[in-house]
Formats: sequence, C-alpha cells, structure tokens
Amino acid sequence: MGLNLNDKKAVVEEVSAKVATAQTIVVAEYRGIQVAHLTKLRATARAQGVYLRVLKNTLARRSVEGTQFAPLADAMTGPLIYSISDDAVAAAKVISDFAKTNDKLVVKAGNYAGKPLDVAGVTALASIPSREVLIAQLLGVMQAPVSGFARVLAAVAAQKGEGAAPAADAAPAAEATEA
Repeated sequence: MGLNLNDKKAVVEEVSAKVATAQTIVVAEYRGIQVAHLTKLRATARAQGVYLRVLKNTLARRSVEGTQFAPLADAMTGPLIYSISDDAVAAAKVISDFAKTNDKLVVKAGNYAGKPLDVAGVTALASIPSREVLIAQLLGVMQAPVSGFARVLAAVAAQKGEGAAPAADAAPAAEATEA
C-alpha cells in the first residue's frame, strides 16, 4: 500500500529538516539484506546519531532539491538506504563499517558539505577518526611538550640529587679521618 499525498509531504518535510542541518549524506544499495541485519544497522546508526532511512527515491530527490546535496540526486536509483548525519564522518562510518561485514550493502555515492563523493571518497571519509578521537589526539599533541619538559626537569633534579648525595656522604667521612 502506497503513501497518500499528505503522507508523502510529511516524509519530504521530515527528511528535508534532517538534510537542512546535515553535513554528510551517504547512499547505499541494500538489495538482499535480511531484516535482522537492517535492524542492527539501524540500531548502530541511532547510537552514532545518524538518521538512517529507506525512502522512495522521488521523495529523497524532492528532499535534497535546492540544497547543497542536490548533485546526489543523480545517484538515487534502485533500492537505497539513506544515511544522514550532522557529524562529518558518522554517516560514512556507519555505512562503511556495516558494508565490511555484509557484502550485500553496496555504497553507491555520498556528499560531504556539497562535494560529491564516489565510493572511494566515502571510504576515505569513513576512515577519519571520530571527533572524540581527534580531540584526544590533539590534546595529546598539545600536552607532549609540557610533559616532556616535566620529565627533563625531573631527570635533572634526580641527577643533581645523586651528584649531591655522594658529596654529602664524603664530607662526614673526611671529617672522621681528620679527627
């Protein structure tokens, strides 16, 4: 049973709202995937904050019409699942990770900030670490000079402490021989 006109308008409105705030859209063909596997994919997407939906391609085209994602309309053919995210890499990462374990999910195209991506581009985008990992790496780089300086100071203090200790031990021994 198809959607009536009001339902179609509601779907286009909902997807258009997601597209308006999105940074990335990834389109993949899902032909032949079992429902249980799609359910796992949806759960993973929800956990990552990715909007994942199977849509009629005409409704999807209307949703991206007039946006930075309009060039993606050419790739909207066949049974597709749409992955939309506000995070730059989350949509690509969810689809690519699932495609690694399920060969029936085939990435067709993507779009990042208005730039069309082919399959290799989507894979490259998915290989970028998440925002949290990048922040942790940046903090590690920023903290490295400070911690290195602290280690050098500790080593110098330990070395001076070792050098001063034998001199302090030698002074009482010298006094003992004089007496």
